[in-house]
Amino acid sequence: MKIAICASEVVPFAKTGGLADVAGALPIALEELRQEVIVIMPRYKTIQENAGKIQSLKKDISYSVIGKNINPVTNTKALEKESKICNGVKVYFIENDAYFNRDSLYGDKNGDYKDNLERFSYYCRRALDLLKEVNFDPDIIHVHDWQASLIPVYLKTIYAREEFYKNIKTILTIHNIGYQGLFPKEEFPKLGLDGSFFGIETLEFYGQINILKGAIVFSDFINTVSPTYSKEIQTQEFGFGLEGILNKRRQRLFGILNGLDYSIWNPRNDKFIIKNYSLENLEEKYKNKEDLQKICKLPIKKNTPVFGVVSRLAEQKGFDILSESIGKICRMNLQLVILGTGDLKYHVILEDIVKKYPKIISVHLKFDDTLAHKIYAGSDIFLMPSKYEPCGLGQMISLSYGTIPLVFKTGGLADTITEDNGFMFDNYKKEELLKTMEKAIRVFKDKKKWLRLMQNAMQCNFSWKESAKEYLALYEKAKSQ
Repeated sequence: MKIAICASEVVPFAKTGGLADVAGALPIALEELRQEVIVIMPRYKTIQENAGKIQSLKKDISYSVIGKNINPVTNTKALEKESKICNGVKVYFIENDAYFNRDSLYGDKNGDYKDNLERFSYYCRRALDLLKEVNFDPDIIHVHDWQASLIPVYLKTIYAREEFYKNIKTILTIHNIGYQGLFPKEEFPKLGLDGSFFGIETLEFYGQINILKGAIVFSDFINTVSPTYSKEIQTQEFGFGLEGILNKRRQRLFGILNGLDYSIWNPRNDKFIIKNYSLENLEEKYKNKEDLQKICKLPIKKNTPVFGVVSRLAEQKGFDILSESIGKICRMNLQLVILGTGDLKYHVILEDIVKKYPKIISVHLKFDDTLAHKIYAGSDIFLMPSKYEPCGLGQMISLSYGTIPLVFKTGGLADTITEDNGFMFDNYKKEELLKTMEKAIRVFKDKKKWLRLMQNAMQCNFSWKESAKEYLALYEKAKSQ
């Protein structure tokens, strides 16, 4: 099968979140299943700065101006370039300096870029044009999140009568429905679409343009990044206003759990941790605990459980109930290590609590990949009380390291954590969080039970190979329609 994956960020070229991890790992897993896969993404400034890794195509590919007022740069050429992320997976970069030669992907300190509608509508049109220009006629175009969501819309409107495109099917993956691509209705002409498509059954959303809604309407199939999340987004609580249209399309809506790249997240060969270990020599994990305690300037206490957090500091990630409970948490028999950045109010709360309990809590308000690996390996318990979590990778990573997750029962957390490999509370209140943490501390003292939990955790397998097989089945389903 021929598959084109379209995403606004892809590891290792550009990343702001989990979308990039998926868009980088899934093509490789599909290729290993002997599928023919290409990836199409914007060529950002960061990619240009590493141009030595990117090989130019033999022939420049010219572009056409797309729609009225879409492209401010006319009578020029945009060079589409390619690289590879694995043996046969080509990555094509859509280049337009006016749109993509910027320091950040989506915005700056002042917020989202004002021309994001033009930027990503340009990307979507050029992605479709590129397929024809390089003579790659896909069975499936797999688009990710709102930035690529105009591709299904354009495919079934502007490109509908072109022979090359008539048999192509589309799959939309929603990574987080909270991000929908909302723009003022006055910008609708920039899309190059007939005005009739700005309606309640298509792209209109409470008087605004909603790009993600467009893809939900026009895609052949839709999926989210976990089975539970696919059900949650059909409810008023988690649907962010799109629950109605998702319910209409529920027969075409599926959930496929993201995979984990075990070549990166594996204590057996992790280059960032002080001592590698596996199921066969689990005792070596405690050398990583000691190393983490030293780095964090916490007392070296083998029998005191270390709770680790690697997260964005935001309400969605549970920091509302965590910050409300932080005083009581620091009076428990535990140590707490937190790594991440986010909302200023949580920075202030955590900085204040560190001054009161410097031997209990260690806070690192930054991004630090090395420390993240050390926290996964050195902690006993991984704290992830997210209010909602479409899939979540943190709990999968911690399982791989034998670090027991403590989570709220939602989304992908509910699909991956059970009483056999972790702790879970199902009532989103600070009292329930505290009660579950106290339970985890009690179980930690029972070494036989704890060892069994660690062994169960490390035997979990969330490889991309299994997820890719599910995507392949969904592609086949779409192709047969």
